[in-house]
Order: sequence, then structure tokens, then C-alpha cells
Amino acid sequence: MIEENIVEFCAPTLAGIKTANLFTCTYHEKSEIVKDIRRVNKLLVKRGIKALPARYSNHRVLIYVYRSSFLEKDLCDKDTSNILAELGYETGNVNACINCLIGKLSSFTDSCGFPHEIGCFLGYPPEDVRGFIDNKGECSKCVGCWKVYGDEKKARDTFDRYKNCTAEYMKRYMEGVSLEKLAVAV
Repeated sequence: MIEENIVEFCAPTLAGIKTANLFTCTYHEKSEIVKDIRRVNKLLVKRGIKALPARYSNHRVLIYVYRSSFLEKDLCDKDTSNILAELGYETGNVNACINCLIGKLSSFTDSCGFPHEIGCFLGYPPEDVRGFIDNKGECSKCVGCWKVYGDEKKARDTFDRYKNCTAEYMKRYMEGVSLEKLAVAV
């Protein structure tokens, strides 16, 4: 089940065209989902991909699947780094940033708010992350995988690439291609 979810919701990351994806998965026993995530990591880590449980809630887990090298590059971007620094992240330390994000995800409530800077961790353009935060999610140019405040044409092209990648990966997975073979090394 978790492998199919990773293919369905993280195909662009598996294909090496996106930094990261998030998805929610249900579970009966926490120990079982932890075991599944460890098993998947054994398959993916050699391709530069990691899966982390980012939040547990009501027998659901939010799983963050990312390419370490891509995330490191994204977080070094000046605009991205500025966004995160303003929000209390220890920029320059990828693991500290991930831990801070997971801490925020684990503790958010209606009063504390969702950490919308998560877009920085998913490979979204910094101008779109900044636009979303500054505009409180309103007044975007278009909506696809994220709300766009910057280059609309580039975003729409990216959305199409992600959609086509996901369709192709799901087709191949249903034909019997393993998760390990679908995850490319870049």
C-alpha cells in the first residue's frame, strides 16, 4: 500500500524532476507504518531519496518524500533562505530545517497555523511561497500543484510535466515495475 501511494503521490520526485512530495497514509498500528517507511527507505536511499514521517494524527501519517541533493540546493537559494530565516529556521543546515518543519507540522493547530513555508521544502518557486504567505493564499494567478504568484506559464508547464510523469509512473507500476526501478538515480 505505501509503495503504491509513493508512486501515485511522489512520481515527480522518483523521476528526478521535483525536489519533494507529501502524502497522507492511513495505518492501523504505528509500528507497522514505521516498519513500512524503513523498508521503503532501504529501497530509495541508494537513489538519493528519503521518506520521513512528518506528522502522526488519528491513525494517519503525513509522509515527506524528498531528494536530499535537490533540497540542499533549493534551501541554498537566497530568496528561499530569506523566507525560512524570517520564520525561525536555521538556514544553512538542511537537517535542522527539516527537523524544524517537522516540529511545526507536528504541533500546528488552528490557533498556531499551518507552516505554509512548506512550499520551500517541496521545490516550489520562492516567489510563489512568498506570494502565498504575504497574500494569505488569496489573489493567485492560477492554481495547480500550488498557488502561483510568479511565472504562470512556467508553473503551468511544470504542472503538466508532473501530471504526465505521474500518469506514466502509475501505468508502469500497475504493469509490475517495482518502486525501486521507478526511482531514478540523479
